[in-house]
Amino acid sequence: MDFLTNMIPAFGNIGFTLLAFIIALSVIVAIHEYGHYIVGRWSGIHADVFSIGFGKVLWSKVDKRGTVWQIAALPFGGYVKFRGDANAASVGGTDAPVEVPVDLSDNARLSDEAKAYVANLTSRNTMLGAPLWARSATVVAGPVFNFILSVIVFACLMMYSGRATTPLTVDSIIAMPEQFAVELETGDQVIAIEGVAIGEDESSITTLSRSVPSQPTLTYEVRRDGAVVEVQGPQLASTRVGSITPRSAADDAGLRIGDVVLSMNGTPVYTLYDMIEIVETVRDQEIALEVWRDGEILREVLTPRLTAIPQEDGSIKDEPKIGIAPSMPFDPVTERVGPGAAFKRAVEQVWYIIRQSINSLGALISGAINTCNLSGPVGIAETSGSMASQGTFSFISFIAVLSTAVGLLNLFPIPVLDGGHLVFHAYEAVTGKMPSDGALRIFMAIGLAMIGTLMVFAIGNDLLFCP
Repeated sequence: MDFLTNMIPAFGNIGFTLLAFIIALSVIVAIHEYGHYIVGRWSGIHADVFSIGFGKVLWSKVDKRGTVWQIAALPFGGYVKFRGDANAASVGGTDAPVEVPVDLSDNARLSDEAKAYVANLTSRNTMLGAPLWARSATVVAGPVFNFILSVIVFACLMMYSGRATTPLTVDSIIAMPEQFAVELETGDQVIAIEGVAIGEDESSITTLSRSVPSQPTLTYEVRRDGAVVEVQGPQLASTRVGSITPRSAADDAGLRIGDVVLSMNGTPVYTLYDMIEIVETVRDQEIALEVWRDGEILREVLTPRLTAIPQEDGSIKDEPKIGIAPSMPFDPVTERVGPGAAFKRAVEQVWYIIRQSINSLGALISGAINTCNLSGPVGIAETSGSMASQGTFSFISFIAVLSTAVGLLNLFPIPVLDGGHLVFHAYEAVTGKMPSDGALRIFMAIGLAMIGTLMVFAIGNDLLFCP
């Protein structure tokens, strides 16, 4: 059993969800803040404090540069306090005073090397006194490091999991209900199904799965021990649950990875496309499921939910979904994905998430999709727990997706966010001077009000309107 799923009995569902959320958030925040810290350091800006969490300090250590590294009691965020930070926008004059965050006479806290380093700091080493380019680079580094984390994680996962070989070859057989005849064997190379040849790319499998008849078993043409033989096997796009969307109808109904959906509202289903057709027909009406799980037949009831789905033309549209993705009836043999190919695909994945996030936001504002597609901290915590319950691989993938979202969110041109800081820096670059303190206070108040309003709305979605 997977390491993370082993932890559920020990912590309970609520405790497990909270723990998964804290782990995901802490990793993402640590990388984000480290981006600010390290680029600031490279740019000559001194960091007084690097903190994971807020509130009472549980552990701290002072490094040779005089920076206090600490872990605080409330693990829901973090921050870097640069020298000279006089306001939340990290902008201001070069005459900001140099303040020492620790007692230089405290030998237990600060080494002689650190004392000398801190004593030699000048106003130029403050965030407010640093050159504009240094401040801008320090600010943008946080989101950039989030994107870098996502690329690294996606690339590593791709190299770890590999990709199906060509031709499609059976590695191991997965248990299926008895009505789905499985005559495939380990090592079989699939040449064609129902007379339709399988191409060399993933899209050909999707095309084939859509074209074959809807029935329990199909005729496979396979190469076995050097000879081509015909055997019976289930649909490639089977009704076996391969993954579950967090906070979806299937998730709430208690479906599990490995379940096989046998019927919906009394109608037998053999392929993913049979299920899609029924869901699109009933839309927001209840569906009675008959599910096979480890040799037992279970009955569940769920109601599809409108979900924002990207369309072929690039738009976003609400469609009824129950929240499951299928798996093939066997595990295919995989081949290694090289670092170059994995990195390229990882960059494409991060860019896809960014593009679809922006499109979804536009659709949300225009009313093209419903507001339940916006989740707050409660929803993100539930998603963290749900992905962790599906296994370590799924949870790590979720961290990569969330890291991209956090990086993108922080680039929005809203005061108090990194994007707002960059707007102030752009103003300074054009006018040659920084916004006045009065203007900064007004902008910061507006930014806080916007973030607060959005947070209240999102939490309302999580708890009241879209639970």
